[in-house]
Amino acid sequence: MFSLNELKKGFFISLWFVFLTFPLMVIKVDPIERIIRWRWQNALFIAIGTFSIYLIIQFFKYRKNRLQETEEATTEEGNVSLIHKVIANPRQRNILFGVLFVVASIFPFLFSPYQTNIMITALMYVVLGLGLNIVVGMAGLLDLGFVAFYAVGAYSYALLNHHFGLGFWTVLPIGGGLAALAGIILGFPVLRLRGDYLAIVTLGFGEIIRLVLENWNEFSKGPSGISNISRPGFFGIELSLEQSFLYLYFITIGFLIFTIFVVNRLQDSRMGRAWLALREDEIACQSMGIDKQKTKLAAFSLGAFWAGLMGVVFAAKTTFINPASFTFLESAIILSIVVLGGMGSIVGVICGAFILILMPEYLRALSEYRMLAFGAILVAMMVFRPQGLIANVRRTYKFKKQ
Repeated sequence: MFSLNELKKGFFISLWFVFLTFPLMVIKVDPIERIIRWRWQNALFIAIGTFSIYLIIQFFKYRKNRLQETEEATTEEGNVSLIHKVIANPRQRNILFGVLFVVASIFPFLFSPYQTNIMITALMYVVLGLGLNIVVGMAGLLDLGFVAFYAVGAYSYALLNHHFGLGFWTVLPIGGGLAALAGIILGFPVLRLRGDYLAIVTLGFGEIIRLVLENWNEFSKGPSGISNISRPGFFGIELSLEQSFLYLYFITIGFLIFTIFVVNRLQDSRMGRAWLALREDEIACQSMGIDKQKTKLAAFSLGAFWAGLMGVVFAAKTTFINPASFTFLESAIILSIVVLGGMGSIVGVICGAFILILMPEYLRALSEYRMLAFGAILVAMMVFRPQGLIANVRRTYKFKKQ
């Protein structure tokens, strides 16, 4: 089953991993005794572990190829995942959504405020992922500057609250609208670009916004940021810190439900089909009479709108923002959520957001090896499911004779 070449390849891969992790896993500096401790057993464990994982991956690939060879024909229904089958069944879907809603409703009452705070962050990233999914997953436009719209929403609330005393609910639509306007402004220069060139321009746009916020002290208070931002109000009632987090948690749940509903409707609409056509083949899409410019601008503005809303929520949650919160790493995390979950898949993006945001927190028990374990899990995920956790099912239409 395993050829000599495959065993040699596995051996060299394990050596390469030992070399990459050598400074972190083998060398340990003791500053008190001023000596270097060499942990060679760790190098051995990494080599054996990497070689074993390689063999397991090759075994599963071999098994998958054998199954594909022995299968004569697979029906279209057989290619659909169990989750998609459950969602397609109205009764099972309603039961699943009901259970999830009950669990989400009682979550903050069963766990600590710290866990609730982490869950608020995860829910925010779900909405951000669904917003970017419109641009990247549906329209196929690689946007590496998505965090810029997030920053526009956050600074809209921070500045309007600081200078004019406007509340959360008043600024919420304003922040979303300003972010959508920024999406249109970005969209106009990149209408003729695609692929890598589009990614470079959007990356530059995100960095421009961050540098403007960092250096324009009179406008944004520069690197010092803006503090004492008001939390969301509840009919003028004073809320404690715990009550504020609880209130914000249910606000974020409401946003998530609203976002899923709207994005699902958009996906099934004429505009959604135009985005999918644009993603598959831009030239064929234009030849069918679809206005390419309006379609791209709609994707950029709608995706930015959700980022602006979450920017307002982020500013209200932290009560302090500065440009360091809106670096390229944030855009990369949101894009990773879309890619890991499955491009174009709403359920996939939700699962991807929870994994990417919650996993680093719950792997803290691994201490210094936490990020190493996190990276290994993501690499394994990309090896076994390159299409994402829950790939979007390609829709087919059949003509039935009457």
